[in-house]
Amino acid sequence: MNRLLRLLTWLSPAFPTGGFAYSSGLEWAVEHGVKDESTLIAWIQDLLVSGSLWSDSILLRLAHRGEDVAELGIAICPSAERRLETTAQGAAFVLAAAAWGGPAWNDDLIPYPVAVGQLAAAHNVSEDDAALAFLHAAVANLVSAAIRLIPLGQAAGLRCQAALEPAILETLTNTTNASETDLGGAAWAADIAAMRHETQYTRLFRT
Repeated sequence: MNRLLRLLTWLSPAFPTGGFAYSSGLEWAVEHGVKDESTLIAWIQDLLVSGSLWSDSILLRLAHRGEDVAELGIAICPSAERRLETTAQGAAFVLAAAAWGGPAWNDDLIPYPVAVGQLAAAHNVSEDDAALAFLHAAVANLVSAAIRLIPLGQAAGLRCQAALEPAILETLTNTTNASETDLGGAAWAADIAAMRHETQYTRLFRT
């Protein structure tokens, strides 16, 4: 029970990683076509099945198993904004997690999912539980961003969250036995959105 309590704390919206400031390119996408529940669900599904959330899930699992994938996690970032998003949240997570006596992080730059995976392993939180909580939190953050950006009502946002549960579980299942060779994806529109966001005229989010 104590492990679950810690996991809920680490991946709570209140945990100071600054996740609310990042949209993974969604801000640009909203300006160019993501405009309602159905398009938002499709966008996030792509991230889960073949985009950044797919790779993040694998990185978390590999880190949980003790593999040194911090540099790899940074190297596979397709854009400067994606790199900023994962390393800034990773650094904030490491700083906040010090209250629990986490592992000895020696990396100057550590991807967010790698930091989560390492901390979960250090506290005997199961790999599946950590991956599921991470994916749920990531999707919830994107839905929250969409509520502010589209704008999308709170009820509509909750419907999106509910509709995305099967995709979250699918990614959880399909990454169970994943290795480094499974990293990468084909969510080209999301990658381009992250790149375009850097020069977007009006921005509410950092990415």
